[in-house]
Amino acid sequence: MDALRQVDGWPCEHVAVGVTGAVEATHGDVERRFPWASVTKLATAVAMLVAAEEGLVDLDEPAGPPGSTFRHLLAHASGLPFEHGPPISRPGVRRVYSNYGFEVAAALVEARAEMPFADYFAHVWQGTTAVLHGSAGSGVEGTLLDLLELARELQAPTRLAPETLAAATAVQFPGLGGVLPGFGRQDPNDWGLGLELRNGKSPHWTGARNSPQTFGHFGRSGTFLWVDPVAGIALGCLTGLAFGEWAVEAWPPFADAVLAGVG
Repeated sequence: MDALRQVDGWPCEHVAVGVTGAVEATHGDVERRFPWASVTKLATAVAMLVAAEEGLVDLDEPAGPPGSTFRHLLAHASGLPFEHGPPISRPGVRRVYSNYGFEVAAALVEARAEMPFADYFAHVWQGTTAVLHGSAGSGVEGTLLDLLELARELQAPTRLAPETLAAATAVQFPGLGGVLPGFGRQDPNDWGLGLELRNGKSPHWTGARNSPQTFGHFGRSGTFLWVDPVAGIALGCLTGLAFGEWAVEAWPPFADAVLAGVG
């Protein structure tokens, strides 16, 4: 797919990109291992939803600060701050993006499964080389091929039931405003269960051609994965260059070029 070659002009020493779904194509260092940063949340959310399906946790059981549930934690609505610390908002009042909330959620799964969360994650993602080190919000390292396996799970789930994925892509706690890191305040700032929902957000890191149904995540290590169910494709990107103005400028037109190439 010619559009993928746009990344050769990016200021990245290492980059790997790929499309899966209606079109299958890759370009770049597809076997190189990259830190995923916050794209991690897509993979750990799948593991946590598997735990919910197995009955280890319940989405609506108390978890996190008083008044919060496991659902609040996955939807960045618990009021917990980005890093470890006391709540900065009441649960369900605003969208506060929180790595710490994912760590609290992972700790509950770990306690119920009676194994380290990293081991539970490895069990869910067996068949890939993705490894979780440290934070459940940002600690995955893996290849582009691992990222595309995650994309396929988010397109046609086999680890999750289709009904669970449908719930994960639905807006949780509708109407909450908040800051989308790197792109400013959004009203509403819609999220599903661990998945960021594009809907009507502007500005955004996906393209103008992406449908409002697009969902995914990006990371501060210069990584992203989005799934556009209307276009029938997912686009994943791993780089060795930290997120910055270069990504704000490069990612949306790149998405548009890929979508135009799909037709």
